[in-house]
Amino acid sequence: MMFAGFVLQSLLNSAIEEVGMLKFGLQIPWFSWDGSPANHRTVLKDIAQAAEEAGFSSLWVMDHFFQLPKRDPDLDMHEGYTLLGYLAGVTETLTLGTLVTGVTYRRPAVLVKQVTSLDVLSGGRAYFGIGAAWFQREHEGLGIPFPPLRERFELLEETIQVALQMWSDDDGIFKSKHFTMQETICSPQPLQDPHPPIMIGGNGEKKTLRLVARYAQACNLFGGPQDIKHKLDVLKTHCATEGREYSEIEITRLSTASPGSDFVAACKAHEAVGVHHMIFNAPQIDTLEPIKHFGKEVIPKFR
Repeated sequence: MMFAGFVLQSLLNSAIEEVGMLKFGLQIPWFSWDGSPANHRTVLKDIAQAAEEAGFSSLWVMDHFFQLPKRDPDLDMHEGYTLLGYLAGVTETLTLGTLVTGVTYRRPAVLVKQVTSLDVLSGGRAYFGIGAAWFQREHEGLGIPFPPLRERFELLEETIQVALQMWSDDDGIFKSKHFTMQETICSPQPLQDPHPPIMIGGNGEKKTLRLVARYAQACNLFGGPQDIKHKLDVLKTHCATEGREYSEIEITRLSTASPGSDFVAACKAHEAVGVHHMIFNAPQIDTLEPIKHFGKEVIPKFR
């Protein structure tokens, strides 16, 4: 049985030095398994350790409070950073992140502290995945403000600016359109130098990819190879405008690995247009069979 799905990873201090070596990530987006929720900690540990043994580079979770509409919002969903903290404790090498955090869910300083703690306690394995947020029902259901899209993009850029100041030697005042902070203290600082890589999720050509070019060390895209090729051409243009080296940005791709698909061919097609890290989720991941398949039949072909 063959599987298909994708995305990438790259750290500031390893920015794509392994030319031609495609990386693989595993996303865990649902938790409604037999025996739930009493067995969650055991199943999650088994999944994470199997992924590590199979040769995956990264492990990802969604940052939501309701399960997504295409499934059922009443199904199980864990808080993202609590879950990543647990996964950090049962793994040694996998990099860890949300794919991606909605900027509306937490005050910027609180979010930066969560990511920093994850980085320190995992031994320097955290990503800072962030995006403009979209799940309106979740916001309204839990009483989380859901401003218009334009404002969410303002919040996104300002939150990244808060993170960069908190991860610097400047612990003074931060003031922007939406946030005022008197002391941007963040102690301890992250283990990664200068900070965990910032991953911005989304395909938007005018705003999202411009922010990637300005601030990010990684982006997360969706679509087929030709769609992604077009987005990367747009990103290169933004990088030129921002005076940024395009090669500093890791390109990731997320998808679902469906039984019967030729995953190796799909990965090669995405690698050919510039994807560095393929991240996938798969049905029946709790059986560990998709993970074992990747470890035996897919990952070795890219080593």
